[in-house]
Amino acid sequence: CPLGPALLFVKTSQGKEEGRRFYACSACRDRKDCNFFQWEDEKVSETRLAAREEYNRNHQPSFTHRQNVERYCYQLLLPAEWETHSDHQFLCDISTAQLKSPSQLLHPLENKKTNAQYLFADRSCEFLLDLIIDLGFRRVLSVGTPRLHEMIQSKASQEEEFRVRSLLLDIDFRYSQFYTEDEFCHYNMFNHYFFGGEAAHETCRKFLYQDNGERIIMVTDPPFGGLVEALASSFKKLMAMWQEAEKEGHNNQEMPMFWIFPYFFESRILEFFPSFSMMDYQVDYDNHALYKHGKTGRRQSPVRIFTNLTPSTIVLPVEEGYRFCAICQRYVSSGNQHCEICNSCTSKDGRRWKHCVLCKKCVKPSWFHCNNCNCCALQNHSCEKTDAGCFVCGKAGHKRSTCPSLSHT
Repeated sequence: CPLGPALLFVKTSQGKEEGRRFYACSACRDRKDCNFFQWEDEKVSETRLAAREEYNRNHQPSFTHRQNVERYCYQLLLPAEWETHSDHQFLCDISTAQLKSPSQLLHPLENKKTNAQYLFADRSCEFLLDLIIDLGFRRVLSVGTPRLHEMIQSKASQEEEFRVRSLLLDIDFRYSQFYTEDEFCHYNMFNHYFFGGEAAHETCRKFLYQDNGERIIMVTDPPFGGLVEALASSFKKLMAMWQEAEKEGHNNQEMPMFWIFPYFFESRILEFFPSFSMMDYQVDYDNHALYKHGKTGRRQSPVRIFTNLTPSTIVLPVEEGYRFCAICQRYVSSGNQHCEICNSCTSKDGRRWKHCVLCKKCVKPSWFHCNNCNCCALQNHSCEKTDAGCFVCGKAGHKRSTCPSLSHT
């Protein structure tokens, strides 16, 4: 499809496959955004293949990356093109400072099922960059993090002593108007697809090669509605590229990584990356009404940093209420109290959780043990005891969203 290779999907019901397997767009969950659909066992005619190729060509950006870079030397919209855009909103007299901050100049793409372009607030962006520098990294592979990339680029152009470099991989081709081919690659993180072909793949590979011992870290902020399995597959391929570029010196280690994602996906991320752990730091966004730091309960940001770095090395700001737990050997939020029974700081959402002896684990403070359901839940929950178990595999003890079988379908 226009966004590269499709993914293979299958419908399941009670652990059994339902119907035929089919291919659909890797990035778009809504058919209105991309209507690609093909049965796995379907034979496609030459005529239909030709029509599909023509459709894909017609739905690519009007200009190549290089053409966009050349146009940028003059202006983003050439005078001869103004009349065609007469019904659109214009932004004139764009300053050099604005051109250095494209994420603030462009309207974010906020389709939750496709782009979900929520941008880091300055607080989170500055924290991430300071942390990266303090940890000794000098190169950042920015996968879907345009605001972090532009902050690095801006500092590099203004501060002579600033030594950090960044390569942005993003599905939003509009950034090709602002960054050269060695600063930006048009990339789909759901299928590890470089739209620029082998040339873009080589740009990424070269960047991953740690010249002069410069350490590199991958920072990624995927759309929260994206498939964790597809994302994990792409990230593992980027890690493999790093290992291949290094060949020597990595000792079969994983490429250092920050995966920024909501805390309720913890079990899914750990399923694919067992070496990862979740930090308590709340990541917040400029253009998201709810994902804001400092709010309480359900209105605080649920977004966290998952990393394969040693937790004790991730220093969180004390002025924001984070403290170091000597037993867990990591920084935790002020409300995250150490449970002596679990022997861990168990809170996931910033509030102080309580231990349930019957569940043998800590639960949210608003939950109570239900003898009928044999687990903790909200006091006014709909109590419907059933032996059906998980919708996917039929087994008890977990929900569909955390079913281990999902990783094999």
